[in-house]
Amino acid sequence: ASWRLLFGLLYDGLGAPTSGTSDAQVNNGLEPSAPREDGLSHLSADNQPTMVDVSKKQTTYREAVATSSILLPAHIARLFEDGELRSAKGPVVATAIIAGTMAVKKTSELIPFCHPLAIDKCKLRVTLGATPGADGVRELAIECRVGISGRTGVEMEALTGCSVAALTVYDMCKALSHDMVITDTRLLEKKGGKSDITLGGVETEDS
Repeated sequence: ASWRLLFGLLYDGLGAPTSGTSDAQVNNGLEPSAPREDGLSHLSADNQPTMVDVSKKQTTYREAVATSSILLPAHIARLFEDGELRSAKGPVVATAIIAGTMAVKKTSELIPFCHPLAIDKCKLRVTLGATPGADGVRELAIECRVGISGRTGVEMEALTGCSVAALTVYDMCKALSHDMVITDTRLLEKKGGKSDITLGGVETEDS
């Protein structure tokens, strides 16, 4: 019958897996494909973007420290010498710390393949450099330390936290000058998981 012929064609063309069909297509994304030889964990073997499957990893304590700096012209830097600057939008350092903390908790909504995490610890420290550079420019350093008991690390959370805190400082000070530079955003340390990494410049955590 004609309907049987039509059904057979549909099955052959759409329903039955062919030799060119990827593992991800066959499993409809329910099972992970084989890992890549180049170690890029957010790409599958068939070059499809993917979230890392952490379901079989053990829950351990993990921590990460990241930093970002904003270079301030002399006339703005002087306003931070007492530890806080109150702009028309409010206290700059306090608002930056709040913004950074919020960003840490929202990282999975900003970076596509970050896992939603229940953060256990988040501390931000904002420090004005003591020694002016050229033309009186001074560095406002922002450090973000994040900790969690979980199956995946928190490097991206720490990097996001200090980045958004730096952007907040820029936003709150741009009425005074746009001549500010956000720079040197980097990971300083990670603990837990497969390995511990220290890249230098980490201050001892306050109790």
